[in-house]
Parts: sequence; C-alpha cells; structure tokens
Amino acid sequence: MNAAIVCVGRLREKYFAAAAEEYLKRISRFGKFEIIELPDLSEPANASDAQRAQVMEKEGAAILSRLRPGDRIAALCIDGPQYDSEAFARRLAAQDMQGGRLVFVIGGSLGLSPAVIQRADEKISLSKMTFPHQLARVLLLEQVYRACKINAGERYHK
Repeated sequence: MNAAIVCVGRLREKYFAAAAEEYLKRISRFGKFEIIELPDLSEPANASDAQRAQVMEKEGAAILSRLRPGDRIAALCIDGPQYDSEAFARRLAAQDMQGGRLVFVIGGSLGLSPAVIQRADEKISLSKMTFPHQLARVLLLEQVYRACKINAGERYHK
C-alpha cells in the first residue's frame, strides 16, 4: 500500500503523538505510509465568515500544493459516507490494486476548503460526531492499520 495523510495541524498532545507513532510503526510493514503536516492557521477572535473562508482557502492551497497529479484523494468530511471496518478494508484493497498513492486529507478546525473537496475523488466520514482533527488522525490511522490486517488475512478484534 502506498498512502499518506495530509493534515492541517500538529499533534501537540503527547498521547495523540504517541498513538499516531505506534500505528504508523504497525502500518509500516504493509507498505509506504507517510504523514504530511501543514501549519494550522489561526483565525482571528470573533472572525467573520469572510475571514474564516480566507483561512480555509489558505489552508486549502497548502493542502493542494502537497498533492500529486495521480493521487487518489479521500477527504475526511462529516457528510461523507461511513464504512464499517470490513468495507473500509475492501476499499483500501481496491485502491491498492489500482496502484498510485491514496491520500487522506484532514482539514483544520474550520474544515476543508471547497477547492480541496472539489479535488477529492471521494469523501469519507469517520462518524456523524465531530472530533478534533488530532483525534481524527489517530482514529484514521487505527482504521488503516485494521484494514491492512484484514486484507492480510490476519486476526483483528471486532
């Protein structure tokens, strides 16, 4: 598997960073997987809709600059379809058969810009609930690891 996560923001809390590192280590035996962190731009206090849109646009431009022409993009969006672990594993296996790099995109606290969503080949939702983007990264890494184990025919916990 050749995949990446392009994400806005760093993992500031040690427990999130430790969890992400552990899953990256586990995933590494299944293929190349990288994390591309981009700066989380601050929004002004009491920001107007236009100011929030400007922050999202700048973050979106930074995200788009890290994508390659042949990448298949999966944007994490609350309005995307949800998958159980087996279905998610099948989607990753199908992507792996197509070749190329699969890139998951996690936006900052304001979400993803319309330009990034338009560039995406698909949307994926981890839940109808909203999670901090740091936790979303750990959840995604755990599900990618679980999918790799399922696709390798290895035991996993339900």
